[in-house]
Amino acid sequence: MYYTLLRAGSVLFQLISLLIFVNVIFSWIRPNRDNPIVQIIYNMTEPILEPLRRITIFGPMDFSPLLALILIDFVVEPVYRLILGMIFL
Repeated sequence: MYYTLLRAGSVLFQLISLLIFVNVIFSWIRPNRDNPIVQIIYNMTEPILEPLRRITIFGPMDFSPLLALILIDFVVEPVYRLILGMIFL
């Protein structure tokens, strides 16, 4: 059970990271916002990125995706692993 949850969490964090990366690409190419796939990606990433934008916009540069990826890799995933370890080991 521990390894299943560990792997599921890892896949989830990788998926979120991929969606954030796609969101960044979308900001460069400006796809049609009415496209259902674009809407799904924005709806999944904006709740993560919007709070970070308050502290990471410097002029025209938005560093919220970078901060989100750093937080996922170095804070959220290790805390998730720690909590699973405390519960199952």
